[in-house]
Amino acid sequence: MKKLSAVVLSGAALLAVTTLPAQAAQGQDAQACSTVKMADPGWSDIAVTNGITAFLLESMGYEAQIDSLAVPIIFGGLKNGMVDVFLGNWMPAQQGFYDKFIANGEVVQLAKNLQGTEFTLAVPTYVYEAGVQTFADLNKHADQFDQKIYGIGAGAPANQSLRTIIEKNEFDLGKWQLVESSEQAMLSEVARSVRRERAIVFLGWTPHPMNEQFEMSYLKGGEAYFGATGSVHTLTRKGYSQACPNVGKLLGNLKFTPQMENAVMAKLVDKQVSTEQAVKGWIKANPQVLASWLDGVNTLDGGDALSAVNARL
Repeated sequence: MKKLSAVVLSGAALLAVTTLPAQAAQGQDAQACSTVKMADPGWSDIAVTNGITAFLLESMGYEAQIDSLAVPIIFGGLKNGMVDVFLGNWMPAQQGFYDKFIANGEVVQLAKNLQGTEFTLAVPTYVYEAGVQTFADLNKHADQFDQKIYGIGAGAPANQSLRTIIEKNEFDLGKWQLVESSEQAMLSEVARSVRRERAIVFLGWTPHPMNEQFEMSYLKGGEAYFGATGSVHTLTRKGYSQACPNVGKLLGNLKFTPQMENAVMAKLVDKQVSTEQAVKGWIKANPQVLASWLDGVNTLDGGDALSAVNARL
């Protein structure tokens, strides 16, 4: 897997992958499709799904380039053709980006890759049991929380929703502060608070190993901003599946489960193994998934994808 700090397509390369050559029209990708440009906003769950996708692609003869980008830049990159694929379109948390980029056809929502997610504010269970069970309960205990909500990286849609809540003084949270940081920095702050049994409210979601790492509970009342349950979708730039139908077929086939993602993420968070080792280990233990993921998919040179992946395992 190759991680880049920047992804740039030349005009010639962009023309090549957005033109439908005869080879691609027959279901086999042209050489211009051999590098698949993916994006990672720094989330543990996307590291897993990107890792799985990259492992499959590289086993099939492609190169996966994964660029670390903030969510707004990812959507802009999909629109401008500088990013091919994003596996982290959390809905309804990213409704604003859906309205801006997907609803008008500038970015394609290709497939739902995960169902049954939860993404909203959470507290340690000892705080929940002490009476903070809804968004409306937070300001009743404002001093215990130091009027701070711990979010993730700047520009994340969930942070934007929290900013809106604060700006509109929803749930009497108008004087609260949103602390933006990386996912790992946020979870480190949660861990420190839990060790001291102090109150903290933070963005929580599942699938994620935080649900195993901490005894935590999700707050009710924020469904207008975060939904009750949600789903994650695979996005591509416009025309990508037509230009690169073999990769498009693979991306459309990829379906994950919370249990699978949690199992792989747990190994990564504990630093037991590399991403590729964790992915390979899970696939070896669950070989039945390959048949569905690789149904109708070939290697870059037209060979049998299932055989190629099994050989690399």
